[in-house]
Amino acid sequence: MSTAKAKPRLSPRSGCQGVAGQRGPGPAAERGDVVSFPPIAHYGVRVGLPYRHAGRSWNLSKSKPPVARWPLSCDRFALGVLRGETPGRPMPDPVGRIRPVTLGRQLRRPELPAVGARWCEAVLPAGSVYRFLARERARLFPPELFADLFQATGRRSVPPSILAVVMVLQRLEGLSDREAADRFAFDVRWRYAAGVADAVAGEESASFAHTVLVDLRARLRRSADPDRIFRVTTDLARAAGLVGVRRVLDSAPLEDAVATQDTVTLVRGAIRGLLRACPPPLAAKVRGLLRRDDDDSAPGKPACDWQDRAAREQLVDALVGDGYRAHFALRDQRLDGRVAEAAALLATVTGQDIEETCDGRFQIFDGTAPDRVISTVDPEARHGHKTAAHGFDGDKGHVAVDPDSEVITAAEVSPAATGDAAVAATLLGEVIADNQHGRQAARAVVYGDSAYGTGTNLAWLEQHRLTPMVKTQVPAGPGGRFAKDQFRVDLKAGMVTCPARVMVAVTPARRGGGRARFGVACSVCPLRQACTSSARGRVVTIGPQEATLAAARARQRDPAWQADYRATRPKVERKLAHLLRRRHGGRRARVRGLVRVAQDWKLLAAATNLARFAALGLRSTTSGWRVQPA
Repeated sequence: MSTAKAKPRLSPRSGCQGVAGQRGPGPAAERGDVVSFPPIAHYGVRVGLPYRHAGRSWNLSKSKPPVARWPLSCDRFALGVLRGETPGRPMPDPVGRIRPVTLGRQLRRPELPAVGARWCEAVLPAGSVYRFLARERARLFPPELFADLFQATGRRSVPPSILAVVMVLQRLEGLSDREAADRFAFDVRWRYAAGVADAVAGEESASFAHTVLVDLRARLRRSADPDRIFRVTTDLARAAGLVGVRRVLDSAPLEDAVATQDTVTLVRGAIRGLLRACPPPLAAKVRGLLRRDDDDSAPGKPACDWQDRAAREQLVDALVGDGYRAHFALRDQRLDGRVAEAAALLATVTGQDIEETCDGRFQIFDGTAPDRVISTVDPEARHGHKTAAHGFDGDKGHVAVDPDSEVITAAEVSPAATGDAAVAATLLGEVIADNQHGRQAARAVVYGDSAYGTGTNLAWLEQHRLTPMVKTQVPAGPGGRFAKDQFRVDLKAGMVTCPARVMVAVTPARRGGGRARFGVACSVCPLRQACTSSARGRVVTIGPQEATLAAARARQRDPAWQADYRATRPKVERKLAHLLRRRHGGRRARVRGLVRVAQDWKLLAAATNLARFAALGLRSTTSGWRVQPA
């Protein structure tokens, strides 16, 4: 008779203890040949599992409880944990490849109890976004919307309709991924909105790891339609008739998620980044040409006596010299994308703040270079100015809002140094498309502050048949002297008349416009002190879009124009306040890189739109979407 112990058998019954060949506890249980597990093990329940086997006991929840996130039988779940697998994460196969993931679908069991759902419906207000998502979730985020993100076969994913709801609520409440996963696990409002308020073991999702959200965002970024959640909200607004022909444009600063670096840290960090990106043979070649004895594995600033000016100047010269030597080592190499990107960053930071002296040394020049890279961690972040007195570092978020329904129709992110008018064409893309295809009978009207009132932007709006309700900056005279608008400009005749009634011809410029120089006439003019302090006399510059700007300034002096502008444009300020009311993920970006920040900004705009739909009482009916206020 064999004395070998029978292997413990895991029973699929809830809360049972299984021994080889039998169900329930048996004689072998006295010897510790038992594996105990809780009754719930599925993709959604956080569990801490106590195990006893061969006389030993341990608890897997001492450090961090395992989290199961796909429907598993108790056997598979417990055996997977014993083998060291982490439920809910893609497990590599024996050759190291990631197993494919297929689309997970949310199960529907109408016979299940609905205690949590009934409680939420009783206590949540009619305009709550939780009630709106619970009611319209299936129509907003059907499985087909995310089908292209997954493969036909493989491990089943957490249903993306659930994750879409979690991502929307996460952006509304300004939470991190870990906080959002915990909120979904324990907040009945979140679970009610996702349709799993009364989840049962093995039937519906009850929890998942925060990395599931990271994975879904990465899949969306790699897809052909990365902003589909925001597109769903804009399409819904158009289908419900909430979007008219008026648009209000504005922007807001988005502070970066990294520290702004000085020139020394930038150059050293770029050299370290190049060495990390190069393959070992090329990295050895680059390192062999560097003259500074530097431990490139340690981040931060190099050792230096920062109180000694000569030492600082010597360090800058040596660092920039090493930057040029590193580029010299790459001159005959065929570089892949990652190395080429690191080399371009090094060339940028070694040239943006550095000048060469007459004796061949490198030093930092006074001032700030335009479009300056401020961090090697996020090379796309820039210095920006919302006003002359308010500066920030990072990116800039832009929105276009329908002022009547207060729905965000377009959202975009640009580097902080980008002017607002440069993004207007992107924000108004759908309006221009409607004009080109004749889908819009009335002429669209665009509102904006003086940042959109440049001559080029005004001419572009007129070219695309858009009515500009954009404020144009009124010219101001330096030191309280005569401003440009106090001169009479006759563009047809090419003449400019000053307040003293002296007429001067405009000298044309090569790119349009020109200059009117009064010169000698100012030397004997009785109004000279109120006009100019230049010894060469007053010069009036005529821009290429001078006629467009003059018409805009005349238009905005109309009291009716001013009343319409003051009643409409401030609505976008309130919408930006909704977007930025939380610092984390609002005023301060929660991710790095322009692509990721733009994805997060558009997801925030989508979440804000959904909250607006809930407040308006939007409902789906048999005849389409309708606004039915409570």
